Amino acid sequence: MTGIEKFAMGAGRSAYRGTIHVGLVNDMPDTALRATELQYARLLKEASGALDVQLRFFSLSQVVRGELARSRMEGFYADADTLPTAGIDALIVTGAEPCGADLPVEGYRDALTRLVDWAEIGTISSVFSCPAAHAAVLHRSGIAPLKLPRKLSGVFTAECAGGHPLQTGMQARIQVPHSRRDTIAESDLVSQGYRILSRLSGGGVDSFARTMPGRSLFLFLQGHPEYGAETLGREYLRDMGRFLRGESDERPAVPECYFDRATEYALAALDASPRGSDDLEHHSGIISGALPLQSWRSHTIKLFGNWLALVAAEKMRRVAHPPARKKLRA
Repeated sequence: MTGIEKFAMGAGRSAYRGTIHVGLVNDMPDTALRATELQYARLLKEASGALDVQLRFFSLSQVVRGELARSRMEGFYADADTLPTAGIDALIVTGAEPCGADLPVEGYRDALTRLVDWAEIGTISSVFSCPAAHAAVLHRSGIAPLKLPRKLSGVFTAECAGGHPLQTGMQARIQVPHSRRDTIAESDLVSQGYRILSRLSGGGVDSFARTMPGRSLFLFLQGHPEYGAETLGREYLRDMGRFLRGESDERPAVPECYFDRATEYALAALDASPRGSDDLEHHSGIISGALPLQSWRSHTIKLFGNWLALVAAEKMRRVAHPPARKKLRA
């Protein structure tokens, strides 16, 4: 257990009375930009408890934006290159879906790896979500993600390993939304010193962490616990639209364990219908009437509440015991 984790275990949840400054590097495409902002803003508000948490938005300049998005982001987002002087305590980094964002690959990769390098020494803790997690692990440890046979989409049961401060008070089995085409093998992660926090019941890693002495605690999420109740349905419609327009050869599967049975049956019947199978409007009509249960919300709030408490505890320790300044030689 690291020094950060030990201090977090012994500190009270509301002991710190200062402000926790969290940065969100939002690299999602224009269509998901605002939704991602709201998801994390609401999540941190619900998870903060008695802590004063301020969220600031950042973006990598290498992500190509449309005129409307650039106009809305102006004055609201800062360039991620300014993070070293922004006074950020903790960081959340999202990643764009490769096939859904217009990215200059080399420039984006270089910018993201610089961000990872800074976060390791410049933050108390950082969270990397899905594609960003894969990119960070590839950069730090040379572990490449593996392609899944088919996109993993739905709400899945994960089993917590336990014993880590980030999982304090969490149930042994939790629900987590996943929406991804890649994965990282557990054996590769363990061989490089990563700690597995939760595993999917059907196999595969859900979340994991790593801390080096004197470095930031990195939390990696292969799933999307921040998702709103409607997000997986919206992504399914997006993927269906790509398929119907001929932009993708893969017909998307209905997200697992997400819709109610009646909605699943209606979508299955539509896909079997010669007319409905090519009609995105019919799919949209069915999904708009569905009311998915956000079964993962309480677990997500607990996870991020623990994360904020850990950051607050370490910040309090640093305030109480600032590093000694080196004396200048005469």
